[in-house]
Amino acid sequence: MTLDPHAVGAILNQALPMIQRWQGQTFVIKYGGSAMRDPTLMRGVIRNILLLQLVGIRPILCHGGGPEIDRWVERLGGGERQTIDGLRVTDAATMEIVEMALSGRANKALVSEVQQCGGKAVGLSGRDGGLFIGEAIRPELGRVGRILQVNPELVQVAVSSGFVPVVCSVAADPAGEALNVNADTAAAALAGAMGASKLILLTDTDGVLASADAPTSLISELTPARAREMLASGDASRGMIPKLEAALRALEDGVESVHLVNGAIPNAILIEVLTDHGIGTMMRR
Repeated sequence: MTLDPHAVGAILNQALPMIQRWQGQTFVIKYGGSAMRDPTLMRGVIRNILLLQLVGIRPILCHGGGPEIDRWVERLGGGERQTIDGLRVTDAATMEIVEMALSGRANKALVSEVQQCGGKAVGLSGRDGGLFIGEAIRPELGRVGRILQVNPELVQVAVSSGFVPVVCSVAADPAGEALNVNADTAAAALAGAMGASKLILLTDTDGVLASADAPTSLISELTPARAREMLASGDASRGMIPKLEAALRALEDGVESVHLVNGAIPNAILIEVLTDHGIGTMMRR
């Protein structure tokens, strides 16, 4: 492939003021979807994150792992997946599998990838150090929880020491029992508690679409008011509902902007935050 040196130079020049603006700031990146299943895409995402760290941005990675959970539920005979309002019904037995898949396999694979790419990473569960304290949402969902409190001291120590914290979306209830928390929700809560400037939600779509049936109807900049309208009217697709809710929570908690980008696009993170026009949907206060 032949590269246009003028185009490459223009992109690099766009990055300079962005880097100067965001140096020393915290970005929380929620990682999941197809970008997490494909090893090539995973390495690309991690390289993007390490480049942000190299230019002085403080990245934090928060992840779920639905496909990994599905694989282990099937392997261990946990039965068919059931969802209510897009949330996985999680009984006590399934919760054990969820925690094993997220805190074990998925988390350590990401930590290893960061280190293979030359960075330093530390893997954390939301149960470590009381990072995420929550409660069950409602009985029919079982151990599915919402976050009530974030205690970010461990994450702060890791970031200050030059590590990329890799946090999985498992919380503890007041009795210390595990809760399965939506990863978008966990990332938003963590971004607010860390005083992050940006929350980046990697998705399987190009961002928020005006019409779910029209892939070209990308909304480049979405106001909080319109996001609320989409949630109230049902215009938001089922998979987008928790992302919009998480974005609104992050903005309410003081995060400057939230970006929803397609994690399957190479270098999507860098294009979104270090160029003039971005590539996905941005929401800001």
